[in-house]
Amino acid sequence: MTREEALELVQKYAGNPNMVSHMVATEAIMGALAKRLGGDETRWRMAGLLHDLDAEQTADTMEVHATRTVAWLREAGLTDEEVLHAILAHNPANGSTIDTLMDRALFACDPLTGLITAAALIRPEKKLALVELKSLKKRFKEPSFAKGARREDIATCSELGIELEEFLQIGLDAMKEAADGLGL
Repeated sequence: MTREEALELVQKYAGNPNMVSHMVATEAIMGALAKRLGGDETRWRMAGLLHDLDAEQTADTMEVHATRTVAWLREAGLTDEEVLHAILAHNPANGSTIDTLMDRALFACDPLTGLITAAALIRPEKKLALVELKSLKKRFKEPSFAKGARREDIATCSELGIELEEFLQIGLDAMKEAADGLGL
């Protein structure tokens, strides 16, 4: 599946522009993590881009979140089992397990996009370019800030062999590179 085909699926299933931005941000961070960890950048980016196709349809039934996505992707011809498994594994509520480096990376970076986006949106100019690691680390420690950005999931970056500070920097840098596509 090409990126263009994947983007068509994103547009088809994710109607909310914020969800589309989240998926593109996750794609960017997954690409950066693949470079850092020696993964296949194209495949890791694909997992990031497609991971939440069914999020809007399964918002009230988290136990099936990601299972519809995988079914839709199989119907669309995606056969990369590692990518499909990573998509499933980013939501343990559906009974899947985190088994691979790609699984762990997607699980950890998924909530990171929300933290970074919120850090940009509280700034008067609402731009990622001016968000600094220092302020992101401070916001990470504030449980009331970006409540949906599950800190305990982000902190599993240590299981990738990446300390939290470096992980936050990787995510911030990746999203800054993708800022135009994110509207930030």
